[in-house]
Amino acid sequence: MRKSSLLFLLPLLGACAGPLPKHDPGMAWVELYTQPAHTLLAQRLDNQVLRDGRYFQVPPGKHELEVRYQYEVPGGGGGGLANSDNTIEITCRVWLTYDGFAAGQRYRLELRPQLRKALALLTDANGQVVARTNFQGRQDCRLF
Repeated sequence: MRKSSLLFLLPLLGACAGPLPKHDPGMAWVELYTQPAHTLLAQRLDNQVLRDGRYFQVPPGKHELEVRYQYEVPGGGGGGLANSDNTIEITCRVWLTYDGFAAGQRYRLELRPQLRKALALLTDANGQVVARTNFQGRQDCRLF
């Protein structure tokens, strides 16, 4: 892992140590999920910077969620991708808009790597996909 990634993660260790706040029943709760060894953090809600990157808690209605997603893929170093010991870190900022957040409901925002981009899926408490990004959607992915 690169030095910049480690520096980015250090301040988060303190945030992870504290308990999550209680779920406000007048708000919708959005938990974040990604594969192990990937990093997913809540960044902004409706263009406002969040203090805690572990979740979103939003009032009912339409909202835009912005997340930061990091993962590594094999690459570089010659010898073909399959034989390479080197990895490339990809960092994506992904925006997802959903207009049906309901008070007291729980949602799950999952990000998956897709062709050096990211796929975001927002599911409701029943596991139904209610919103998703696509490759033409608003996202900014960079290789490091």
